[in-house]
Amino acid sequence: MLVHNSVDTDPRNKDLKSIYIYEAPVRLWHWVMVVAVTVLIVTGLLIAYPPPSVNGEASDHFLFGYIRFAHFAAGYTLAVSWLLRVYWAFVGNDYSRQLFLVPIFNRIWWQEFMSDVKTYAFMHVREIKYSGHNPMAQMAMAFMLTPLSFFMMITGFALYAEGAGRGSWADKVFGWVIPLFGQSQDVHTWHHLGMWVMVTFFIVHMYMVMRQDVTTRESIVSTMVSGYRTFKD
Repeated sequence: MLVHNSVDTDPRNKDLKSIYIYEAPVRLWHWVMVVAVTVLIVTGLLIAYPPPSVNGEASDHFLFGYIRFAHFAAGYTLAVSWLLRVYWAFVGNDYSRQLFLVPIFNRIWWQEFMSDVKTYAFMHVREIKYSGHNPMAQMAMAFMLTPLSFFMMITGFALYAEGAGRGSWADKVFGWVIPLFGQSQDVHTWHHLGMWVMVTFFIVHMYMVMRQDVTTRESIVSTMVSGYRTFKD
C-alpha cells in the first residue's frame, strides 16, 4: 500500500519526468462522475425549483417527467460507477486506493498536509511535488467527497423508493432511511443541502487542481486524461 507519495522526498524519484498514475478505469470513473453529478445538480435544481407551467393539456407535455428521468438515470449511473470504483480500489494500483485510505498515522504526511494548508492560504509556496494526490486533496477526497457521495446516493434512492412504492427493490434496500430522518421532507431537505455542499466542493476542487497545475509545474488536469503525471523543470 502506498503510504507516502512525495516525489521530492523519495530519492528514487529525483530524476523522474513522467510517471503513470491513474489507470484507465479510474480516469473513466472520474469523467463519468463529472457528467453524472452535473446532470444531477442541474435536474435537482429544476426539481427543487420547477419551471413555469406550460400551456395546453398535461398529456401533451412531459417536461417534468423528462427532468425526473434524467435525474434518476444519472443517479443510477453514479451509483453503479461508485460500486465499480470501490471494486477497482481492491484490484487497481496503489493510487487507486488514495480515495479511501489516508495515512493519518504517518508523521511526514501530516507535515506535508500542513504545508499544503499554508500554501493554499497563500502563507508560503509549496515546492514539494507529488506523484498522486497531495495530502490536502487526499483528506478532501476521503473524508468529504466519498462519504458525501454515498450520503447523496442513499438519501436519493430513499426518495426514489417513495415513488417506486412499497415492496420495490428500492423500498426493501433504502426504506429504512426516511424513518431514520423522521419524515420524507426531512430527507428532501438534507438531500438538497447535500447538493449545495457538493457544488461547493467541486468549485473548490477546480480551483485547487488548476492552481496546482500552474504553480507547481506538474500536470494535474491532463493527468486525469492521459494517466501520466509529468514534472516540469
